[in-house]
Amino acid sequence: MRAWRVVGVLGVALGMLVGGLTGTASAAPSSGCTADPKTPLRQFRASWISSVVNIDWPSRTGLTAEQQKAELLTWYDDAVRQHHNAVVLQVRPTADAFWPSAVEPWSQYLTGTQGGDPGYDPLAFAVAEAHKRNLELHAWFNPYRLSMGTNLNALVPTHPARQHPDWVVTYGGKLYYNPGIPAARKLVESAIMDAVGKYDIDGVHFDDYFYPYPVAGQVFDDAATYAQYGGGFATLQDWRRNNIDLLIQELQHQIKAAKPWVKFGISPFAVWRNKATDAEGSDTTAGVQTYDDLAADTRKWVREEWIDYIVPQVYWAGGFAPADYNKIVPWWADQVRGTDVHLYIGQATYKVGTSTQSPDWADPAELSDHLAFNSTIPEVKGDIYFSAKDVRADRLGATSLLNSTWYTRPALVPAMPSLDARPPLPVHALKASRTAAGVKLDWRATSNDTTSYAVYRRDLLAGDWCGDNDARNLVATLRATSGQQTWTDTTAAAGRHYIYLVTALDRTWNQSVPLPAAVLR
Repeated sequence: MRAWRVVGVLGVALGMLVGGLTGTASAAPSSGCTADPKTPLRQFRASWISSVVNIDWPSRTGLTAEQQKAELLTWYDDAVRQHHNAVVLQVRPTADAFWPSAVEPWSQYLTGTQGGDPGYDPLAFAVAEAHKRNLELHAWFNPYRLSMGTNLNALVPTHPARQHPDWVVTYGGKLYYNPGIPAARKLVESAIMDAVGKYDIDGVHFDDYFYPYPVAGQVFDDAATYAQYGGGFATLQDWRRNNIDLLIQELQHQIKAAKPWVKFGISPFAVWRNKATDAEGSDTTAGVQTYDDLAADTRKWVREEWIDYIVPQVYWAGGFAPADYNKIVPWWADQVRGTDVHLYIGQATYKVGTSTQSPDWADPAELSDHLAFNSTIPEVKGDIYFSAKDVRADRLGATSLLNSTWYTRPALVPAMPSLDARPPLPVHALKASRTAAGVKLDWRATSNDTTSYAVYRRDLLAGDWCGDNDARNLVATLRATSGQQTWTDTTAAAGRHYIYLVTALDRTWNQSVPLPAAVLR
């Protein structure tokens, strides 16, 4: 069948479409062009894939390399099916590694034995397969946790903690590096930067563990370290907060010096301080406050822009009195407003149908209600779900409801102009043709910095001339390959008249001007 350029009135319409994507022209009448909050064009969407104690992946120790690979791909398949655009994969759960690290031993959660070679490079595989599916790979590191037990001698003899037992603190049935020892902090940074340097990861990700959560009747024994290094700090807590501040600040500088495009994000416990403790805190009565109990001044990291995104773990229902989702999210929106830090929300999928904390978790719509609330707050740019196995479990049908209500279309990852604001050049020589399989698009890249593509489709008979200010017409995103790029729209109906627009995106998701569309019949 023939393909031809748009002419006459269709050319005018195309100019309106292009303007909608680029912001350079007005769209069709506003009454029909309002963005649909249920199909945002840009939204970060991911699940946490946990490796510690084999929560998600690998599902157990001792699997063969091929079994481990196959399992990981099923998690990626879940992400693609749900129109997620990223995965957050735990690769350093307990001062160990899911890659051949120059600093620390292989993780025991791969083979069952710390230091045991799994027979392949899990992180290299994870990055490559994520990118094939155009998923961002955020590598998740736990900074200070050494072991889920208390036996230091259970670590391999070459472990840095065995070489430096004076760096280790036993607390709450676990072992931790002492964050107050500068050499220990530098080792943590080196371990993380080893992965940043070797692999094409898209993000460095921390969760909520800094100084450990308080355990009743126990003391984190760092008094001697405070006496040695705490000069100039009025209190132990001020010194502890500075230790964590240094980790965040130094790591941010190292990441950007090595690879400016790699994002640095943190997912803390969602309560910085209660309002009763600090007038600037949230309207909560939480039993833990990160500033006071974990020595994590999470609000400062946002204000100083030491991180690129923050994902408060708002693991409570709307209306839950001690920590109300509908009060905490706006508080965080206030903190990021006016900064370059993106706000995503950590969602407690694990509580659906299981939590006795609040009866709201027996409602299949609780998580969907969270996204409805988020859609009213412009600062909220996405969500991450804990954890992958609970998303897959789909208890009460809550995941299915999310997907059918909020994730019916793909979405682009929100761009970060603070990292890079220059879009790539448009694609070149877009052609479209009918095949037995559907509509086949072919084009070539123009910019070397093009990482992926977005494909938009309109049915001319539907009369939709609005600019793409949401994802209603976004049919696919795909990773760039070398040479000629080809994609087939297998959902194109026979006999329909379509306009396709293809845009180029770089690795921070800046979007090019679309190539003039092809029209088919």
